[in-house]
Amino acid sequence: MTGSNLILASTSPTRVKLLTNAGLKFQAEAARIDETHLQRQHEKLTAEPLALELARAKALSLSALHGDAVIVGSDQTLELDGSILHKAESLEAARAKLSQLRGKTHHLHSAVACSQGGKIVFEHVSTATLTMRNFGDEFLDHYIEAAKSEILGAVGCYYYEGRGIQLFEKVEGDYHTILGMPLLPLLAFLRQSAIVQA
Repeated sequence: MTGSNLILASTSPTRVKLLTNAGLKFQAEAARIDETHLQRQHEKLTAEPLALELARAKALSLSALHGDAVIVGSDQTLELDGSILHKAESLEAARAKLSQLRGKTHHLHSAVACSQGGKIVFEHVSTATLTMRNFGDEFLDHYIEAAKSEILGAVGCYYYEGRGIQLFEKVEGDYHTILGMPLLPLLAFLRQSAIVQA
């Protein structure tokens, strides 16, 4: 199958890189959803089903525009003590969030869904459990100064694949799940469906 028949419903550099590094040929196109509105619409959902609902919505948002192409939607939620935390809108908010997360264990729920012809044909959710070390305020200030506004694009205000790794003392779960897409289950589906070579 050619890249025009596999579409990632995202222009996230991290997700684009994950699929590119896996050797997939695909197009990347921003999902046509209002994520904030959807989160409000599904405010009663817990973190894991919310991630899946958002992934489904992203995949379906492009499905009608691309015939029989397989559309890949993906999303991630962060859960701390049973509550869902969202992206920070400022460095001050990022500092407050990281202060809230330090010394504690949180969960990242990463979902992927594939649509074809306006229907969901595959979905999967994976969870990673991460424990931040109890770092001091001086380290936190240094981290935010070094990372700057790039951390505002990540739900946990860290990029695990970069300097964000220094925030943690223990991690359980798949690397790709932490980055925001359960890649191995997705690849298994694409091979099973003969979308990529087995």
